[in-house]
Amino acid sequence: MRHKNLLEYAEVIGAPPSSKRKRKRQRIIALVLSLSIILPLCCFGAMFIAEKISLLFKNDEEPNYFADDSLLSSYDFTDFDDYSDDMDIISHGNLSDYINQFAAKGETVITYSGEAGACPYPEDIENNDGAIQVMSYYSSLGTQFINLDNGGQIRNVTSLSNADILKESRLLPQFKIEYNSEPQVLIMHTHTTESYEPYLRDFYDSSFVSRTTDESKNVISVGNEIEKQLKDAGINVIHDTTIHDYPSYNGSYDRSAVTVKAILEQYPSIKIVLDIHRDAIEKEDGTRVAPSVDINGKSAAQVMIISGCDNGKFSMPNYMQNLRFSSLLQQQMETDYSGLTRPILFDYRKYNQDLTTGSILIEVGSHGNSIEQAQYTGELVGKSLVKALEKLS
Repeated sequence: MRHKNLLEYAEVIGAPPSSKRKRKRQRIIALVLSLSIILPLCCFGAMFIAEKISLLFKNDEEPNYFADDSLLSSYDFTDFDDYSDDMDIISHGNLSDYINQFAAKGETVITYSGEAGACPYPEDIENNDGAIQVMSYYSSLGTQFINLDNGGQIRNVTSLSNADILKESRLLPQFKIEYNSEPQVLIMHTHTTESYEPYLRDFYDSSFVSRTTDESKNVISVGNEIEKQLKDAGINVIHDTTIHDYPSYNGSYDRSAVTVKAILEQYPSIKIVLDIHRDAIEKEDGTRVAPSVDINGKSAAQVMIISGCDNGKFSMPNYMQNLRFSSLLQQQMETDYSGLTRPILFDYRKYNQDLTTGSILIEVGSHGNSIEQAQYTGELVGKSLVKALEKLS
């Protein structure tokens, strides 16, 4: 039996209205029935909205970013198993002595020692499954782009004014570099397995996911080049090669935070943390982009510094100190090697840059660049970094 409304339904289950008292009872029954339907719907809607909001904030740890509005950054991590994002997972690496210290402080620490096996660099990746396009990113026009005094740009994707950012870029970081036996710089890698093409070419093999645990083929080898230049200049440096993104990619920044905190605890003399990555730039048609520039007759992968800004969610009050250091290094690289840099990305990101006032993320090339290009860029970045740090001694 169908009824036009709840009041009619109430009249059916109650006695026919013959008095005000009965009508009042029927209205109460109708109200109860209405609430029994509406309240669960409201609760369900609230739960759905809360879940979406929580996911939005959760993804703030590592949002997708674009080198250019027309270029998409995309990854394929289907071969990687997932651990819980709520747990800190730390490689046995060179931090095994500190695991108990963090566990004692109430942090959940799970160790693994390669049970998933290595992820070797493939021997045969010669299928032509898509194009690689070599591109050079130079100065850009538009209200987002700020020209630095001594070369290079900042891309401002925040609500802060360009004038205020430019003013900060002219100031030096407050820390000082000491030329002694104590470490001043930490080089590490949140996405340690990020790797490159085997040689400079115009195609890629889609069977290769551009990741490997082979240290001679991934971003560790880029860090090695930076480390060498610092050591040759008498600057004490630690290069941590802990793998944070394999076998699990999810939660990489949680794990690298544990690594960095442990090293900073042992070596409080460290002023600078460089998180060395490689970008992944891919057009909508599947073409991969290799940001490149010729430096001294040799092809180098262009670099992009990411300097995070806090919009109140990241507990990163000293983010402007990081931006000062980013600007110093950016201008030094452009002075030494014109065209080596893409604009600094200044955006609402964290990337563990709350841990020091000299923490920056450096993207060296993309998954379309060759390993030789990336390693050469590591050498150039290291040489410019040495000159920049001389200004802080």
